[in-house]
Amino acid sequence: MLWTIVCEDNPDTAAIREKHLAPHRAYLTSQKGILVLAGATQNDAGTEATGSLFVVNVDSRDKAKAFSDGDPFAQNGVFRKVTITRMRKGQWNPEAAEGA
Repeated sequence: MLWTIVCEDNPDTAAIREKHLAPHRAYLTSQKGILVLAGATQNDAGTEATGSLFVVNVDSRDKAKAFSDGDPFAQNGVFRKVTITRMRKGQWNPEAAEGA
């Protein structure tokens, strides 16, 4: 089953994000077996990260939370709020994201 994980950043966390970016990316690579989609959310100008969005394919909320809790960004205070929601795949059009 699919779960969305929407993370909102704490204020003024750009330096913390930068410091933990390499471990964060390594963690995501280690989770490729369950990670469907991941990316930073940004302000409208695309100049500042405002959070992160993940879609994972796991069989329980607990496993989705474990994924989220294992992220170095979560462990080092980047996120102020994390919302985990189960979803149903209605459309799947990955080619629409090419070039984004």
